Amino acid sequence: MTLPTTAHDTLLTLASGGEHGEGGHESLSPFLTGGGALVALFLLLWITTRFNRDR
Repeated sequence: MTLPTTAHDTLLTLASGGEHGEGGHESLSPFLTGGGALVALFLLLWITTRFNRDR
């Protein structure tokens, strides 16, 4: 196999979800992950606005 062919096959395997086929871990809830990310972003926004009091 040549390098481009191997890289192409590897990328296709990763894009299709790898060997597991599910594409995620059983214990990860999408709502919990998204909610946690949203809370973290709101916290960063609040911290940024606290430090930028000159406006």
